[in-house]
Amino acid sequence: MAYVSMGEAHRRITEFLNRFCDAVSLQDSSTLCRLLSFSSNSASHLSLADALNVFQDASSLIRQSDKFSEYGEILTHLFRSLQSYRVGNLVEAYLAFEKFANAFVQEFRNWESAWALEALYVVCYEVRILAEKADKELTSNGKSPEKLKAAGSLLMKVFGVLAGKGPKRVGALYVTCQLFKTYFKLGTVNLCRSVIRSIETARIFDFEEFPKRDKVTYMYYTGRLEVFNENFPAADTKLSYALQYCNPKKQRNIRMILKYLIPVKLSIGIIPKDELLQKYNLHEYINIVQALRKGDLRLLRHALQEHEDRFLRSGVYLVLEKLELQVYQRLMKKIYIIQKLSDPARAHQLKLEVIAKALRWLEIDMDLDEVECIMTILIYKNLVKGYLAHKSKVVVLSKQDPFPKLNGKPVGS
Repeated sequence: MAYVSMGEAHRRITEFLNRFCDAVSLQDSSTLCRLLSFSSNSASHLSLADALNVFQDASSLIRQSDKFSEYGEILTHLFRSLQSYRVGNLVEAYLAFEKFANAFVQEFRNWESAWALEALYVVCYEVRILAEKADKELTSNGKSPEKLKAAGSLLMKVFGVLAGKGPKRVGALYVTCQLFKTYFKLGTVNLCRSVIRSIETARIFDFEEFPKRDKVTYMYYTGRLEVFNENFPAADTKLSYALQYCNPKKQRNIRMILKYLIPVKLSIGIIPKDELLQKYNLHEYINIVQALRKGDLRLLRHALQEHEDRFLRSGVYLVLEKLELQVYQRLMKKIYIIQKLSDPARAHQLKLEVIAKALRWLEIDMDLDEVECIMTILIYKNLVKGYLAHKSKVVVLSKQDPFPKLNGKPVGS
């Protein structure tokens, strides 16, 4: 921390107070946003924090001026938070910022117009980020992390303020997205349902009124929820929307969407191009896609094992594991094509022993009963058209379209 004289500290603090009050009186949202975004570690905020830690009685400056005292509760807690943040006391920084946020939301509620919506977004973002940092500090000190949960409660309060009629309601979706990020981080995704109901069933909300940025984020998170619920058609719709309207310059965001959209597409029989995987650095899916194309069960299992931790963290492992049935289908199709070349008249009769031999070549050892079980499932799931001749140990394929395409529908639908 650089040395700051008492006079310089007084000047910096007074300058910030004037800028804050002027921004409110002039309804200058962009300036207010910059003043509240202190976790960005901008030079101006760092210099203000240094001044506050030198001039310890900034609250007296606020009380002594009619101009500043009107926003005394807001400014006092904001300063305390900034001071704590500067010296690395993140828990105290969060607690003070939470008090500031409550005071700011109360003031925002009294403003008739929605001029300060962007500033409110900054407050909501800062609450979540500070809570995450505070929880890391608590965890490192052997204490229970609890601030992000508290931030979720505060964000729900903000949502309630915005969920009424009037121009402020367009801010509800931004806060919803912050709630989603909070609940996903906490592992309490079930709490998303009540917010989703409010957005999707309330007559006061017209989804198309919301900013595109917020709609994309909303569709991304609700799409992820549909993946967890294995509702792949809905997941496909939502994630495809997010991909279509995502800013093409935001490569990282596109990659995040594709991490979930690709497993969804694969589960409904749509295979992405290799160029897409290369462009967005999604190398973990390359061998999975190749396994589907080739009917190579060994390759699929190796790919799942190699990237198991990554797939488990993102919650798509079970989705990808269920691709085994499609790989079996492709393997059977390859056997059928080879048999059709050598013996066209009997191509539709696949012996279980031949299938077992192909699996052994892939280093997957199965007895005939296990192979028969797999074939039964494939027929039941409509991945194979035909029937099983149990006594002769043969799969008799339909002569018309024996391997139906999914055509965008989940397996077995």
